[in-house]
Amino acid sequence: MPMTWTPDSWKAHEARHLPHYANAAELAAAEQTLSNYPPLVFAGEARALKADLADVANGHGFLLQGGDCAESFAEFHPNNIRDTFRAILQMAVVMTFASKRPVVKVGRMAGQFAKPRSAPTETIDGVTLPSYLGDNINGIEFDPVSRRNDPERMVRAYSQAAATLNLLR
Repeated sequence: MPMTWTPDSWKAHEARHLPHYANAAELAAAEQTLSNYPPLVFAGEARALKADLADVANGHGFLLQGGDCAESFAEFHPNNIRDTFRAILQMAVVMTFASKRPVVKVGRMAGQFAKPRSAPTETIDGVTLPSYLGDNINGIEFDPVSRRNDPERMVRAYSQAAATLNLLR
C-alpha cells in the first residue's frame, strides 16, 4: 500500500545525514518560520518537470543537470547565478543541435546547500569539530562557532533560494 505524503512523513524514515541541533527551541522557531513561507517550486512546475522527465526516460530527449556541488552564502551574487544559468543553456543548445532531441535542463541551484558527510566530525591538527554540512547548516570555517549547527541558516537559505529563483524566472 502506498504511503501518503505529509510534511512530517519524512520523520518515519531513517535519516542518516540529518544534523543535530543543540537548541530545540531555535530549531522549532526556524521550522515554524519556514512552514509559513510559500513554496519555492509550484505544483505546476513540478508536474511539468515530471512529464518532461518521463519523456526523457522513454528515450524522447536528454537530461542535462548542472550547477555547483553546493551553493554558498559567500558566493551569492546575480552574476554567479547568471553565469551558471548561461553555461547550462549553452550546453543544452549544443546537445539539442547534435542530438536533434529536446533537452530537459535542471539546475543544481536555488537550494543546493547541503553537504552530506561520511563522518560527523573532522580533525585538523589535533582539533576535532563537527563536519561542515553546508551553509544551510553550519559554516565552512574550522572553528567552534562557525561549525555550530544553526537552524536560522535554513531560513537564510530559503531567502537566498527564493531570490535565485526570482532571478531565473
